[in-house]
Amino acid sequence: MTLPVHIPTLTTERLTLRGPKDSDAAPLGAFLASPRAALIGGPWPAAEAADWLAEIASGWAERGCGLWIVALRNDDTPIGRIGLLDHDGLDEPELGWFLFEGFDGHGYAHEAALAARDYAADTLNLPPLFSFIEPTNQRSKTLAERLGAAPERVVDFDGLCLTVYRHPAGGKS
Repeated sequence: MTLPVHIPTLTTERLTLRGPKDSDAAPLGAFLASPRAALIGGPWPAAEAADWLAEIASGWAERGCGLWIVALRNDDTPIGRIGLLDHDGLDEPELGWFLFEGFDGHGYAHEAALAARDYAADTLNLPPLFSFIEPTNQRSKTLAERLGAAPERVVDFDGLCLTVYRHPAGGKS
């Protein structure tokens, strides 16, 4: 169940970044329960997908920024999640992303990340964002570098060894 909150919709050439829908629970649950989720600290039970969707809405309600579901613009198929993550103990948001199985290799993550990053800079006036990337996640490292982000340091965060990638300043990439 999603909360009644305004989540801005962003559109790109091929994608829509939108608020969650109840119908997103099944594809999100499949991701959460898959080995792919290990790169973000999982896997988790698929049944937790509804809670993850509710957290997207509550994040926007509480902070005025947050995460979007990434969907194909032509048919609204959900293909992943992207946006701004607030972590306890950190004073800046992370630009985080993941795509569901079968949607890698089409440039979708790059397209969505540019839209989210531009929104953060142009609408929210946020300073340059960072992304945590697990050292073995070569796809995310490649994406971060394609976005112009550079490795800044390695940190231990919540028991995980992560590389901090710093994104360039400004919007309208």
